[in-house]
Amino acid sequence: MEKIGILICSNSGIDYENVTYPYVVARSKLIIDGKEYEDYIDITADHFYQILVKNPNVPLSTAQVSTGELVEIYNNFKAQGYTDIVAISISSKLSGIYQNMVLASQMVEGINVHILDSKTVSYGQMYLVEYLASMIKEGKQSKEIMEKLTEKRDRIQIFVLVDTLKFLVKNGRLSVTSGALGTLLKIKPLLNFDSEGRLVAYEKIRTASKARARFMELAKGEIDKGVEAMFLAYTNNKEFVEEIRRELLEYKPELEIKMAPLTPVVGAHAGPGTCGFGFVKK
Repeated sequence: MEKIGILICSNSGIDYENVTYPYVVARSKLIIDGKEYEDYIDITADHFYQILVKNPNVPLSTAQVSTGELVEIYNNFKAQGYTDIVAISISSKLSGIYQNMVLASQMVEGINVHILDSKTVSYGQMYLVEYLASMIKEGKQSKEIMEKLTEKRDRIQIFVLVDTLKFLVKNGRLSVTSGALGTLLKIKPLLNFDSEGRLVAYEKIRTASKARARFMELAKGEIDKGVEAMFLAYTNNKEFVEEIRRELLEYKPELEIKMAPLTPVVGAHAGPGTCGFGFVKK
């Protein structure tokens, strides 16, 4: 009989949620002006965005969880009697965490490590963790779990509205041709994750008000088609995103819409003023 453990990277924002099943977090690091902070342990989302608003040009960088740290995590699972681990990473197109998870799995023996590239971030990952926990509670085995997780992942879509592309471009997180870059920097683009988990420009929009209107139009359009779940993400703009949530609930009162902050490490790449909406297609 399998005993299955859950591993999730901190970019999911799981620290801000109430998950009623044991899990372990692989934590990324945030470096602010040369000082290193462990995600959530040393710095929370609110604290980080306060720093960024006060000093938008503060030097920022991030560091993913190392292979050695992951090997230690896997061995700790094994020591606790787990036979299997299901690990869910941020999109492999945004971070090397997925590759490190794979590499670390090749360095341990006596435990099976199953790794899913979520091809997404934030609550997209959280939704998969919640689904994973429910399947473990039901007694499903790892082979079936991975098949169902993959199917669920492929029905998740996320759109992102950014105030500035400065942070995404600087950190290489936006997939864009060099010829289009100058144009994009002058507008308020709507972005989305493609089928491979890359963050790409979806539409070029000239003003913030038009970007918000299009954001709402897309969200309502997906609601009309039918969604299994919907979620919103915010940075230093929680009140603005709460307004969006209220408008969507007026449009579809019976819909449950979760809200979650983008973690400091994700926010360091997205920048202040970023928000997003995600949904799971039926």
